Order: sequence, then structure tokens, then C-alpha cells
Amino acid sequence: MAMGKIHYFFLLKFSMVFLAVGAASNSNITTDQSALLALRDRMITSSEPQEILAKNWSVTSSACDWMGVTCGPRHRRVTALNISNMKLTGDLPPQLGNLSFLVSLDLSSNNFHGELPRELAHLRRLRYLYLGINNLGGELPSWFGYLHKLQQLTLSNNSFSGSLPPSISNMSKLESLWLTDNSIEGTIPIEFQNLHSLKILIIDRNQLSGPLPLHTFNISSLQIISLFQNSLSGILPDTICHALHKLTYLGLGGNNLIGQIPSTLSQCSMLQTLALPLNYLWGPIPKAIGNLTMLETLALESNNLTALNIMVEDEDHEPTSVDECRRRNDWSKWKDAIQSELDSLAKRQVFGPVV
Repeated sequence: MAMGKIHYFFLLKFSMVFLAVGAASNSNITTDQSALLALRDRMITSSEPQEILAKNWSVTSSACDWMGVTCGPRHRRVTALNISNMKLTGDLPPQLGNLSFLVSLDLSSNNFHGELPRELAHLRRLRYLYLGINNLGGELPSWFGYLHKLQQLTLSNNSFSGSLPPSISNMSKLESLWLTDNSIEGTIPIEFQNLHSLKILIIDRNQLSGPLPLHTFNISSLQIISLFQNSLSGILPDTICHALHKLTYLGLGGNNLIGQIPSTLSQCSMLQTLALPLNYLWGPIPKAIGNLTMLETLALESNNLTALNIMVEDEDHEPTSVDECRRRNDWSKWKDAIQSELDSLAKRQVFGPVV
């Protein structure tokens, strides 16, 4: 009899735990569903994709079966939401912050507007956040710093303003940061030098100002730096490539840079594109640039450069074009083969002999 009671109480306890776990699971997916329905209800139904989404996201089916929604196989929680390029219009509800298992959020190429809800800071599992090509605005939020697992952040082509929050440096796993075509002003915070995993930094066409942020050039993991069309000033320092041994793209055109091009740019030995047009650089183009054997594109137009004097050590291959920077001591050997490319020199403000 005693054994029977023990067995009974064991089964009772087990069934209670099972029911509790099941209830919690249902409650959690219900929370995810409610968050997505809140997003659906904020949308203005004015296009066919929005109407399709409004009908598909129905309480009569599981949220895991909804368009653009991915759930994890184990917990059946929403891990990814991709409703990009669907002509969706509306603002973002705070309930999105309840998608606590979310790893990837892609709302890009729509017409979402308004500010980012602070509740998104609760998405501690988030690794990929794509919000580019919308009408989102307001100041860049400091709470980005709570997203410690974030690897990719894309906010390009929006209306974000204000300065770059230093707290972004808390995203120690961040690999790419895209902020092109916003109204971001000020300087790049010195704290950004702590982004040791950063590979891509693109902040074209904003309102950055002040001296070139030299601390940014100490991030040895960087492969792409593009700061086109800002108001950055000062010189290109001799130490610019001291740590950038993986850099393949350097774009600083359309700023207010002055001085001469340092010969130490040749230390960025992996460079494929060097673009410094539309500045106030002057003096000769250093011969050492010719040692950038990976270089394919060299853009220096609209400066005050006085000579083109580029040499390379390896002269065994045929130059493909002037624009692609295959300029060497044996120019006379190859000039007839690429005569049609010489017209590109007329588009450059280059004075003096080509040697």
C-alpha cells in the first residue's frame, strides 16, 4: 500500500510538472504571437503584400507557420522574422521586445517610420538587425549597447540623427555597421576602438565632422572603411595603415582632407580599392602606391595632385587599365595595348609626366 501511494504521488508530481511545462510553452509562443499581431495591427493596409500578410498572420494558425516567421525546432519560439521588401507601412510596436528568442530581425526595404522602441533592448539573443531603407528616425539609441550578441547592424537609408552613441562599443561581437544616408553628426567616438571584431564600417553621406578618427584605424580586424561625403578634416597620418593589414577598401572621398598622400599607405598591402577623390590633397602621388599589387581601383580625382609616379616590383603581368592601377616602369612596352584606356587620364586632375 505504501508503495502504491509513493507511485501515485510520483505520477501526480510528474503530471503537474508536465502540465506546467506545457502551459509555459504555450504561454511563451502566445507571447510571440501577440508581439507579431501587434506589429500586424500597426501596419497600414494599402498594398497587396500588406493584405496578404494581414490574412496570413491569423490566430487560426500557429505563429510558426506564418509568412516570414521562423521558429526554433526545440522550443518552438520565434527565432527569425524576415518581412523585408514587402512595401509595409507603419511604426514598430514595443511588443517586438517580447520576442525573447529572436536571433535575426529583417524589416529592411519597407516604409516603417517613427523611432525605434526602447523595448528592442530586451532582444538579448539578437545577432542580426536589418532596418535599412525605411523612414525610421530619431537619435541613434544608446540602448544598442545592451545587444551584446549583435554581429550585424544595418540602419542605412533612414532619417536617424544625432551623434554615434559610445555604447555601441559594448557590442563586442559586432562585425558590420552600415549607417549610410542618415543625418548622423559629430565624430566617431574613441570607444569604437574596442570593437575588435568589426570588419565593415560604412557611414557614407552623413554629417560627420572633425579630424579623421585615427582611433578607428587601430581596429586591426577592419576590411572595409567607407566614410564618403562627410565633413571630415585634417591630414592622412603616416600611421594610417599601421594596424590595417586586412583592409581591402578605403573610401574617404568627398571630405575636407588636406596635405599629402602618405607613402605608408602601401602598408595596407591587401588594398583593392583606394578612393580619396574630392578632397584638398596636394603634392605627388607616392611611388610606393605602386607596390599595392592587389589594387584594382585608384580614385584620386578632384584634388591638387601634381604627378603620377607609380612603380611596382612585379612587372610580369600585362596591365589591364590605367584606372585599375597597373602602372609600371615598362609602360612603353604596354602602352600601345591599352591606348584606349588613356582617355581616363583626362578625367583626372593629374599634372606632370606619367612615368
